[in-house]
Amino acid sequence: MKHLRWLFLPLFALNVVQASADPCEMVYCVDALVVGIADGDTVSVLGDFSGTREQKRLRLTEIDTPERGQPWASRSRQALANKVFQRQVRIASEGEDRYGRLLGRIYLGDRDINREMIREGHAWVYRQYSSDIMLLEDERLAREQGAGLWSLSDAERVPPWEWRRGRRQAAAASVGSTPTEASSRCGSKTYCREMASCEEARFFLRQCGLKRLDGDGDGMPCERLCGN
Repeated sequence: MKHLRWLFLPLFALNVVQASADPCEMVYCVDALVVGIADGDTVSVLGDFSGTREQKRLRLTEIDTPERGQPWASRSRQALANKVFQRQVRIASEGEDRYGRLLGRIYLGDRDINREMIREGHAWVYRQYSSDIMLLEDERLAREQGAGLWSLSDAERVPPWEWRRGRRQAAAASVGSTPTEASSRCGSKTYCREMASCEEARFFLRQCGLKRLDGDGDGMPCERLCGN
């Protein structure tokens, strides 16, 4: 789950930097070592937080990357790993979410890693939680250039927040559903040729948001299966 609720951390006791012409001027910063990569927008870091050396989970702010099971998810994760794994970085933190994860932007020297993920087409701007309008311009340019996930077909390129919503709806719909529906899970099938019935195709279109099944946009998935 990646839904965020903004809270605020107390002042970090160590490694807090506030410098002019620096991303840390408006928020608190801490230096840390990246010790793990969960996916394209979540890492584990080891640093001094409030005077204690500990490991924390960090959710990169203002971006959202494909979920496991979505196209480009593994490439997004690898792109982030190539940039920061086992590197000493600076985190401009905005607090924590309800899961206790740090929220912030990662800087490697003067490189804004969150922005690089957008520019290279490894992430979407997470519009619900973004206040950086220049990120939208970076995303627009990446889309025009067909960079990264923007090279995928429209059907494959489902924003992760829509994907998650589809999975939640599918889980809710499976309560009291038929055995066929209950055994269907978003992400387990992606093509019409994998569908066992028109009912199943409708499930994946309507509950999972798998728009590729309805190529002409008429609301009927898998014409050859459902049109007979």
